[in-house]
Amino acid sequence: MNDDEAHASGTPGPHGELFLRTLAMPADTNPSGDIFGGWLMSQMDMAGSMLVRELTHGRVVTVAVDTFKFQKPVKVGDAVGCYGRVIRIGTTSVTVKLEVWVRPPTLTGEPQKPGFQVTEAIFTYVAVDEAGKKRPVPDSARAAE
Repeated sequence: MNDDEAHASGTPGPHGELFLRTLAMPADTNPSGDIFGGWLMSQMDMAGSMLVRELTHGRVVTVAVDTFKFQKPVKVGDAVGCYGRVIRIGTTSVTVKLEVWVRPPTLTGEPQKPGFQVTEAIFTYVAVDEAGKKRPVPDSARAAE
């Protein structure tokens, strides 16, 4: 069952492939004790750039972030997973949908709680050459789409 079939059948879980996993730490908190939204955005940008860099076989830059939705706060100690999937490939750009899912820590030996989604956004990246000029996305990327 692929991601779209799982979601259509009501099975919870992330769309896409896991591209980054990290731990939310105390240094990343706001005055209320929750993880800064900006820290979460940077993790998503790193995950998305890894996905697109692999696809385009080279350097990419972030050019847009759309429809960012924060659904729940991230807490210190949460395992943070950034999942991504390509939704559009243009001549020089690739647009991906990124989701962040977290798992709260289990310190008591009890079974791991299921993860839940905390945010999602659409990121657009442009492939660039060594001089920073736009370059075409390779045909092999379109074949993988």
